[in-house]
Amino acid sequence: MDGNSSSASGVGLERSCAESTADWMRSAQAENGVEFLEAWFHGRAYHKHRHDTYGICLTTAGVQAFDYRGAAEVSTPGQVTVLHPDELHDGHAGTEEGFGYRMLYVEPALIFEAAQMLSGRACSLPFVRRPVVVSPALARAITGAFQSTREPLAIDSLVVQVAEGLVEADPSCRQVAPPRRLDSAAVERARQFLDTQKTRVVRSAELEAVTGLTRYDLARQFRVMCGTSPYRYLLMRRFDYAREQIALRRPLVEVALEAGFADQAHFTRMFRATFGVTPARYSALRAQESTGRKGAYSFHPFSLKS
Repeated sequence: MDGNSSSASGVGLERSCAESTADWMRSAQAENGVEFLEAWFHGRAYHKHRHDTYGICLTTAGVQAFDYRGAAEVSTPGQVTVLHPDELHDGHAGTEEGFGYRMLYVEPALIFEAAQMLSGRACSLPFVRRPVVVSPALARAITGAFQSTREPLAIDSLVVQVAEGLVEADPSCRQVAPPRRLDSAAVERARQFLDTQKTRVVRSAELEAVTGLTRYDLARQFRVMCGTSPYRYLLMRRFDYAREQIALRRPLVEVALEAGFADQAHFTRMFRATFGVTPARYSALRAQESTGRKGAYSFHPFSLKS
């Protein structure tokens, strides 16, 4: 790998984490310009190499050490490492215990477009002078990305979050921009369109066509008006549909597919992360409510946090 360019080191080298003492890696091919990688290493992880993307890395355990721009660097749990495109670096454990991390590889063109939107002016790609930073914004973005899906609208929101963190860390990008206009009519068109799409994944280009806004500007404006991202808004509408179908005692596998999820396992993970109970548990509780069993308690979906 020494000196080679790649979108992510070790693609195709996925390993099981059955033994906590063994090195392992889980990676996925890039989707919509973002690649995800999670790994644990002891000793040397990588020889010197470079990527053609941003590498935004959250250290999750242990001490991560690496050589970058002629200096020895370390990152500890909660710290974020920002590797810029085409910058030579390596990676190794800073202690015998090893280290774990989560990494996002993001195409520079996506960051550039989102940074222009956030800055409200022409600017270069964000450049973070210190490779290891304490950035709650970037840490939240990485953590949230590994808990979410990789649907197009989710990636749009993620890119905006990452760009916000990079712009915040680059003084040259933080110049106060004039207030940006809020196109409430366009956002409302997006909201109404999403209200009608309860059974499928919506593509970014569809919302761009409906609103006339770029996907990143829409993500920003939608959150201002609706308090959440277009992806999260649509996800909740899909769950509204799913809960209606579950209440009708439909088979969960059919409900999952009709609500636009890849399979029942995916549906179950997302449902539990959203409501704190599995679809099977929700179905059982609704069945108790409908039969009026003695001692059963009512389960009101709108009382759940969403």
